[in-house]
Amino acid sequence: MTQGGGTLGRTSGSPRKRVAGMKSKLSQETSELTAATRRHLKKSRAITMLGFDLEAVSRGRAILRLDARPRHKQLNNAVHGGILAALADTAGAIAAYTTVPAGVALATIEMKINYLEAVAGGRIRAEATVLRAGRNFVVTECEIFDSKGMLAAKALLTFGAAGGHLLQR
Repeated sequence: MTQGGGTLGRTSGSPRKRVAGMKSKLSQETSELTAATRRHLKKSRAITMLGFDLEAVSRGRAILRLDARPRHKQLNNAVHGGILAALADTAGAIAAYTTVPAGVALATIEMKINYLEAVAGGRIRAEATVLRAGRNFVVTECEIFDSKGMLAAKALLTFGAAGGHLLQR
């Protein structure tokens, strides 16, 4: 209490109500960002062809899923590594885009992926997180899980950020 009877450094409402209000606001922002990203992804013919679906997105994070079909598999009946790499690249790019200003174009400039387990099929989940967002580069990691929740692959990606530059000519 201060001399005038007021409180010092406090806002009205209980701490639980303030936390609940912040969570609600963050949840609303996440929902809006996820919906906007889904609308944007529908414009990509490659993502549609590959069958990637956005599960969730928030600042510095993105989760995609793929329901693997026979068309995603290579000759040994496992999901093709190129499909998993494309899934990791897409999830990493979405996570990266949440950390750069509007109008900045990103392009993958480096990607390394370790395949840890063969993926037989089912629902595959890719969880990407931004490790560092700088002025010129964004570094993300992406973990890919098989339908049983086992870590099947892990990727490290670097994106070049080109503010105000078009990737197309």
